[in-house]
Amino acid sequence: MTDQPQYDDHHTPAGLRVRGTVVVVPGRGETRATYARFGRRLAADAYRVRVIDGPDLAAGDPGDLADRIGAAVEGAAVEGEVARPVVLVGADSGAAAVAALLGGAGLPAAGRPDAAVLAALPGQATAAGTAGTWDDELAVRTSCPAHRGVLTEDGQVRRGALDDALPDSLLSAVHDGDIDVPVLLLVGDADPLADHEALARAAKSLPRARLSVVHGAHHDVLNDLQHRSAAAEVVTFLETLRNELHPVVTVRSSTW
Repeated sequence: MTDQPQYDDHHTPAGLRVRGTVVVVPGRGETRATYARFGRRLAADAYRVRVIDGPDLAAGDPGDLADRIGAAVEGAAVEGEVARPVVLVGADSGAAAVAALLGGAGLPAAGRPDAAVLAALPGQATAAGTAGTWDDELAVRTSCPAHRGVLTEDGQVRRGALDDALPDSLLSAVHDGDIDVPVLLLVGDADPLADHEALARAAKSLPRARLSVVHGAHHDVLNDLQHRSAAAEVVTFLETLRNELHPVVTVRSSTW
């Protein structure tokens, strides 16, 4: 019997040139299946997407995650070449762990990305504290009926996981200012676990960062009711990377 792969793949449509490689790192309680819709959407725009398992918070060290990211990137090569740019997308604890790896020397050369999307970063004062029923947790996570159904029907989703404390070293990583790749910070304005002021400061302190706020979105910003707009913002970021961080589209005039 062979080992089951520790990732889910979303491939580009047949006949299209792969425009880049995206590795998605889920957050607390989530599974790879949580990001199937997001992965399919990016893959439809010709990005090779691989979703891996989230970080082991009990270990307190993202070193194992670094190895898995490196293996995921290498394994996503097309005809022997990894399609660039390589972008890490982390959510919740996955975003915090990715930030910690980017701020240190934990990532192997193969897994070193060209950029990162850090979504739903928890604040230090609000990282945990959603104790209650499953309905209470869903209210923190999302108002999207489809996403609520995905979370509820997935027997591998660990309920109550948002009450797991994140190590201080992970929570502070994005605010230390040592991340030298372009970063898109993505947060819902209705996310009760986010420290919005701290994220604004981080966006100003990092050398190449953008903070994008999704109006009406809760903690699961990549999967909430506004998931199409959130995915579009990520794709716009990916396309901007391919254009040396120059926006492909700018608004010259508008009456709305």
